[in-house]
Amino acid sequence: MRIVAYKNIVDAVKEMCIQAACELPGDILFSLKASLIKEKSFLGRSLLESCIENARIAQSGKIPLCQDTGFAVYFVEMGNMVHVDGGSVVDAINEGTAAGYTEGYLRASIVEDPLFKRENTRDNTPAVVHVSIVFGEDLKITLAPKGGGSENMGGIAMLKPADGVKGVVDFVVKAVEEAWANPCPPVIVGVGIGGTADKALFLAKHSLIRKVGEPSPDQETAELEQEILTKVNNLGIGPMGYGGRITALAVHAETFPAHLTALPVAVNLQCHSARHREMVL
Repeated sequence: MRIVAYKNIVDAVKEMCIQAACELPGDILFSLKASLIKEKSFLGRSLLESCIENARIAQSGKIPLCQDTGFAVYFVEMGNMVHVDGGSVVDAINEGTAAGYTEGYLRASIVEDPLFKRENTRDNTPAVVHVSIVFGEDLKITLAPKGGGSENMGGIAMLKPADGVKGVVDFVVKAVEEAWANPCPPVIVGVGIGGTADKALFLAKHSLIRKVGEPSPDQETAELEQEILTKVNNLGIGPMGYGGRITALAVHAETFPAHLTALPVAVNLQCHSARHREMVL
């Protein structure tokens, strides 16, 4: 049994929130710079350069990459030999989130009652926390803040198995086309295929934390990702919707076994400011 102090989780999560808001990960920055070579539109190149410059200013000035510092979404892999001393891992993450967003002067965007009163919680909690129990003695926490502009453009379809690959491709491409400039392209397109409706949605979001452009380890899924990426970039939406070849930096797909009568497919889009942070305690 390995003991992890509750306060250590709180302190680490607080720093993750601040760093994620202000520092664009290296893989995203590299992908944006690489896109400059592929983008032929003058306006598109100009906007990509602005995205890169924005990242430089944010990191050097320790200010948020975007005014929408997002819903705090966490993916937790908790070793079966780990015990949190002093409280639950979810409570510690929420406390750390509240501290990070208030002490870091990050925008509080969460309303407690989603339908009626819509009163702001003022500290960006509660967070969305997905916990998986894995073998081992490590506690791995990944934070992926999700802005409203990109989150609002997600979707799910319960396709028929006969719709097959074409049905999946058509649905994903249509979702990106209908989103147009709303998710602040160039985007990362997360795709979840299989499971139940809720599982497909989870897979789509989880896929976004993969290193950008890293293909699926499954060859057929990797080929599907490339097919979708090509068709998405042929839409001509371009950076920020002003036209061009780079509408998406990557397509990431994850799959799960499905019921023999079903083919769920979900899409979750991430904006060009694809913030995320990871720690292992």
